[in-house]
Amino acid sequence: MIRSLSVLAGVLALVAAACTTTSATTIPEASAAFPVTIDAPNGPVTLDQRPTNVVSLSPTATEVLFSIDAGDQVVAVDDQSDYPAEAPTSELSGFEPNIEAIAALDADLVVVMFDAGGETVAALEAVGIPVIVHGAAVDLDDAYTQIEQLGAATGNLAGAASLVASMQDDIERIVADTEAGGATYYHEVDPTLYAATSSTFVGALYTMLGLANIADDADDGSGYPQVSAELVVAEDPDLVFLADTLCCDQSAATIATRPGWNTMSAVTGGSVIELDDSVASRWGPRVVEFLETVAAAVGAYVGAYVGA
Repeated sequence: MIRSLSVLAGVLALVAAACTTTSATTIPEASAAFPVTIDAPNGPVTLDQRPTNVVSLSPTATEVLFSIDAGDQVVAVDDQSDYPAEAPTSELSGFEPNIEAIAALDADLVVVMFDAGGETVAALEAVGIPVIVHGAAVDLDDAYTQIEQLGAATGNLAGAASLVASMQDDIERIVADTEAGGATYYHEVDPTLYAATSSTFVGALYTMLGLANIADDADDGSGYPQVSAELVVAEDPDLVFLADTLCCDQSAATIATRPGWNTMSAVTGGSVIELDDSVASRWGPRVVEFLETVAAAVGAYVGAYVGA
């Protein structure tokens, strides 16, 4: 997975019984009951009681937890969790978790995005800490399921249901109000010209708005091919989206200094959009913010976005 993107339904059921299993196919009760078992990607995860010392080693999970009213249950988040401002950022790494430091926080639930070889799950389970692995979502339904699972796991089903419903409504409105007319685009992940294609989570969002990706033919199966400058210039995309503004100081001004890029219509026409790297690389509640930004850019280009 490329840096910034490794670094993007229905409501989960909670049947009040001795042990409850959640899935994305049934409807939850209005309030949470424990024990509860989550059908997480890493297997069934059982929580005997409502967790009060949650550790998030996933920036997206951090955003979700605070958006579903579980923020007061979060005792620490990883060093990449930069939103919201009140999140208790720590020196914990989501890529090389410090099991001893997590255990010292009396963690009763850990959410991770990355677990090479299952080592993190095994280490946390060995010290009795439940862990949910929520990797990059493959599509919006997957993103909604992750939100619902965190709602069930933390006893915040109502907050999760409300967030999913709000996202769905907002996204439906944005898509209905946007007509890209087949305009083309280039989504840059970093200055070495790794690009996101339509097969990625973020690429699918562009597709929803009717945009065509100039990097699709270069896809090597990863979803994030490294393209050539010559390809980008030759394809001359109508819009250029930069998801490397914070990490790598890229901007409309800097790309205009690249050989040949100053002739591109997006550059000369003011259609280079400087994205917030974090918003563009996550699949939580700020997907709506990302789509609003893209839709506004499309509107400026084709004059068809009605707006909020």
